[in-house]
Amino acid sequence: MTGPRLALAAALLCSCTSPVADANSWWSLAMNPIQRPEMYIIGAQPVCSQLPGLSPGQRKLCQLYQEHMVFIGEGARSAIKECQYQFRQRRWNCSTVDNTSVFGRVMKIGSRETAFTYAVSAAGVVNAISRACREGELSSCGCSRTARPKDLPRDWLWGGCGDNVEYGYRFAKEFVDAKEREKNYVRGSEEQARMLMNLQNNEAGRRAVYKLADVACKCHGVSGSCSLKTCWLQLADFRKVGDLLKEKYDSAAAMRISRKGKLELVNARFNMPTQEDLVYVDPSPDYCLRNETTGSLGTQGRLCNKTSEGMDGCELMCCGRGYDQFKSVQVERCHCKFHWCCYVKCKKCTEIVDQYVCK
Repeated sequence: MTGPRLALAAALLCSCTSPVADANSWWSLAMNPIQRPEMYIIGAQPVCSQLPGLSPGQRKLCQLYQEHMVFIGEGARSAIKECQYQFRQRRWNCSTVDNTSVFGRVMKIGSRETAFTYAVSAAGVVNAISRACREGELSSCGCSRTARPKDLPRDWLWGGCGDNVEYGYRFAKEFVDAKEREKNYVRGSEEQARMLMNLQNNEAGRRAVYKLADVACKCHGVSGSCSLKTCWLQLADFRKVGDLLKEKYDSAAAMRISRKGKLELVNARFNMPTQEDLVYVDPSPDYCLRNETTGSLGTQGRLCNKTSEGMDGCELMCCGRGYDQFKSVQVERCHCKFHWCCYVKCKKCTEIVDQYVCK
C-alpha cells in the first residue's frame, strides 16, 4: 500500500494476533444499512464499534476509512447477488440465512463453494471501491493513474476518469485479508490450512477484477466523425467477473497443509495453482438434506427442470427422492407494439405451466 495512512493501517493490522471467531463476518455489512459519512454525529458512539462482523484489524481500518464502509457493504451485496446468480441451478444456491454469518455454518467447511464465496466477495470490494474512487466519493483516492497502454494508437488521448482499480485492489487486500492475517495458528494445523485457503481465494477474486479491467474509449468530432478518441481504464461488468470465478470454481484445486505450514496439492500429478486459481481443503457436502451441523439447507421444495440432465434437472437436484408436479399461472407481456412516438404498448398473456419441486 502507498501513502502514510495506508502504511499506518498496515502497521495497526500487524499488531493484532488474537484468533477471531468465524461466527460473524464483514459480509454482514451487506445485510445491515450503513450511514453515509456525512450523517455521522460528532460525539456519538463511533460507527465502527457498532458494525457487526468486523475483526479487530478491520475495525481499526474502519476508524481510519469510515467513508469506505458504505462501499464495502455495496461490494458485499453485489457479491452475494452474483453468487446467487451463478449457483441458482445448483443444490447449494448461495442462500443467505441471517444477518451476521450471512451464509451460515456451511462456510465453516473449506469446500469449493466456500472458496468461490470468499473470491467473489473480495472481488466485490475491489469493484465497489474502484468505482467510488472514480465517482469522487472517497477523499483518499480519485481517478485511475494507470499508465498509458503501449499498444494504444498515438493519436488517441489517454485521459478521462478511469476506475481506480489499483487503489481498489490495495484497499481490498488490506481490509478483506485483515481477518486472516491477524490469526496465529499452529504450523501445519487444519486451522492454518483454512487461513491459507481463504487468503488464496481472496487474492484470486481481486485478480479477477484486475485482469478483466480494460480500456474504454469515446469518440469526439463533428457529426460523430470520431476524428479524436479519448480512452481510459474501465472495470468489466461484474457478471463477467462472476463468470470467470465460476470457471475457477469448476477447476479448483484440492489442497492439504504440509508440516512446513504450506498448502500442497492432494494430487501431485496436477499443476500447482497460480494466484488466480481457487483452492479448497475439504470435500463438499452433497447438500441434499437439511443438516444443522454442516449448515446445508437441503433441496426439499426447490424448483427443478424435469427435462434437464444437468444439475438443475429433477433427478440430480432432488437427489433421487422424487418430485411433485403442480400447475402455475404465469402472466407475461405479449403482442407488444411500438407506437410513434415513443412508447411500447403490450398486452398481458396468461399461461398455465407445469412446474416441479423436489420432495
